[in-house]
Amino acid sequence: MEPNGCKLMEASKDLSEQVTAYGLLWNLRFLMRNVALGGGLLFLLAESRTEGKCAFAGVPTLDGTSPQHYIRLGGRILLLLMFISLLHFEVNVFAIFQDVFNMVLIILVAIGLKTKLAALTLVIWLLLSNLLENPFWTIPANRPLHDFMKYDFFHTMSVMGGLLLVVALGPGEVSMDKHKKKW
Repeated sequence: MEPNGCKLMEASKDLSEQVTAYGLLWNLRFLMRNVALGGGLLFLLAESRTEGKCAFAGVPTLDGTSPQHYIRLGGRILLLLMFISLLHFEVNVFAIFQDVFNMVLIILVAIGLKTKLAALTLVIWLLLSNLLENPFWTIPANRPLHDFMKYDFFHTMSVMGGLLLVVALGPGEVSMDKHKKKW
């Protein structure tokens, strides 16, 4: 029986071989999806960090923002890169509507305006499109398409988890929603 660490190393080796063998390494959609997944992890990292005590107690700061706030902004923006990879740029009414709808929601989340509502709408939109575009359960398990669809399906679910973090925790201090409260 192998230790768990050996199994994990073997699985990551298999994944890297598949990425190289299938030519996915330089695929723009694959790259953007992985960067979006990193954005969700950044957002999670920002929330798990605790603020340390300042060595200079009582010293005022310029705007009260910490690196944690900028990490949340970066995570929010990286999460949205996946949606850019989903744009169709086709000339038909539904594709144009879908592209415009996605871009409006992407911009709203990126600048932090009505962030929770826009992120929740993106989650619902992703869920529906994920179920329609990646039905891996309809493909026999021994076909390569099954693996591709399964990977895309669960990768999209991970990005949805990151967006649900945005819904639950809000946009953070560096956002239009927070700036509007100062007015």
